Amino acid sequence: MQDAAAEPIAFIDLAAQRRRLGAAIDKAILRVVDHGGYIMGPEVKRLEAGLGAFCGARHAITCSNGTDALALVLMAKGVRPGDAILCPSFTFAATAEVVAFLGATPVFVDCLPDTFNMDPASLARGIATGRRLGLNPVGVIAVDLFGQPADYDAIEPLCADHGLWLLCDAAQGFGATHRGRAVGSIGMATCTSFFPAKPLGCYGDGGAIFTDDDELAAAIRSLRVHGQGADKYDNVRVGMNGRLDTVQAAVLIEKLRIFPDEIAARDRIARRYAACLADVALVPRLAPGCTSVWAQYTLRLPAGRRDAVAATLKQAGVPTAVYYARPLHLQTAYRHHPVAEGGLPVSEALAAEVLSLPMHPYLSEAVQDRVVAALRAALGAGIRADAAA
Repeated sequence: MQDAAAEPIAFIDLAAQRRRLGAAIDKAILRVVDHGGYIMGPEVKRLEAGLGAFCGARHAITCSNGTDALALVLMAKGVRPGDAILCPSFTFAATAEVVAFLGATPVFVDCLPDTFNMDPASLARGIATGRRLGLNPVGVIAVDLFGQPADYDAIEPLCADHGLWLLCDAAQGFGATHRGRAVGSIGMATCTSFFPAKPLGCYGDGGAIFTDDDELAAAIRSLRVHGQGADKYDNVRVGMNGRLDTVQAAVLIEKLRIFPDEIAARDRIARRYAACLADVALVPRLAPGCTSVWAQYTLRLPAGRRDAVAATLKQAGVPTAVYYARPLHLQTAYRHHPVAEGGLPVSEALAAEVLSLPMHPYLSEAVQDRVVAALRAALGAGIRADAAA
């Protein structure tokens, strides 16, 4: 067995999971090859039943990827030009991309400095901004960033007060809980991604939508297959080709079996990171009553030092990543869209401070110790957490 001190460090170690599940997944894929139902085969319905049972949603609808999952919900809601949808700027582009793609207007709001999730106060200002600009605010897309649910206790009442629907973007958060509620059972609908690097990922692209709304679910199922009605040659809507391949469903069925165990491992590793690093960096904070699936373990480092620290860690053989180096409202494709009154200062500050460390369920304590030692050395023993405040 390779010495942990010399072992290459993986940012996300899919090979370790493959060693655990490889035989079972190989058999599952071969079953699909043998029965030949490559599109919408029996494994798709089995997976949807398993996903729905896991999070307690009445309907679990698989689809081609997480971006299409968001788009399918917006299409089902009839989003159109003139509509405004509130979404965070400190997230991946897909959240706002689907809004703009359908001709509606994303209105960007700020995030909280400790959980990195949507700031309810900025959301309230963003709703007012949208109306002041003559737009029609219809909904909110809240992102469960890095694996932790957004502040739904504050966001849901705001949506209700303003007559807005709530769509939860859980591309990174499926498997987490918010005050006893599983992600997937919150809001009008929840979307997730099964991109290979996600906490629950397949061997390609994949996604899913969760909802308790029967009418919404029926519309999404139609839109997923070109807007079909009674049969595939009776198109009652303008839809898309958004189906999940059966092979990917077979892979996910096997991965879902061990998902609770992997979530527990991720949490154990995150707690150990916090215990080892809280005195030299601002470690991520879980909101009371929430759990995270720790899609990323993201620190805040002293302003101006992040890039140098990342370079030093790279020289030490420790991979890192920056999520996200530029908020959406500052990116070329989105900078002409409105932002909440008061601007987005937290999003802009975080973009210069955040650094994500290796995180996956198979990160050994020995390898984690190497990561911690390298980071502490890069920062210097004299750096205190309050220096990043």
